[in-house]
Amino acid sequence: MTPQSPLYVKVCGLKTAESVAAAIGAGADAVGFVHAPGSPRHLEPAQIRPLLAAAAEAAGNTRVDTVLVVRSLISDDAARLALDLGMSVLQLHGDYSKQDFGRAKAIFPRVWRATSLAARPDLTVGAWGEKMLLLDAPKAGSGERWDLGTIVENQPKGPWLLAGGLTPDNVAEAIATAHPTGVDVSSGVESAPGVKDLAKIREFVRNARG
Repeated sequence: MTPQSPLYVKVCGLKTAESVAAAIGAGADAVGFVHAPGSPRHLEPAQIRPLLAAAAEAAGNTRVDTVLVVRSLISDDAARLALDLGMSVLQLHGDYSKQDFGRAKAIFPRVWRATSLAARPDLTVGAWGEKMLLLDAPKAGSGERWDLGTIVENQPKGPWLLAGGLTPDNVAEAIATAHPTGVDVSSGVESAPGVKDLAKIREFVRNARG
């Protein structure tokens, strides 16, 4: 896909209308909602729906992507859920096969692939039918930071997002080093696991843009 700005910014793991409004008000291109039982950021569909309404209100006439992030749900079911919720994007994170992506795309065409270099993934974006590749740290959601040198040596071919250990303090350096299409943040703008800090969200977006 073509990002809406020179650098695409996604704020993920949002759980409140206030954090959604803060991310969109700061200029984020995408807001992410996690459906992954066991995660401190997990939401049930009934909890996601009002947040999508909040996103639509905050965005107004500005296009903002809404991303459903799943980690263990069967890909067909994940695609149906994304369709039912009216999401913009389905992000399949982790242990999914190329066949899983094919089944998801037959139901919901705009799918992103999220993985780690530790999984030795195919770094050609679109190889599995995905529109965007997201490279995360080995332990997703942990806040664990990359050795960015590994990214420099393993550049994806196509549009991709850098995630994993990004914070307002290090995002500018990470962008300058790795040259991603965009960045994705979750734990790096939290005051506690699953609790977003609105000031940190605004600072992150500002520093990423800056």
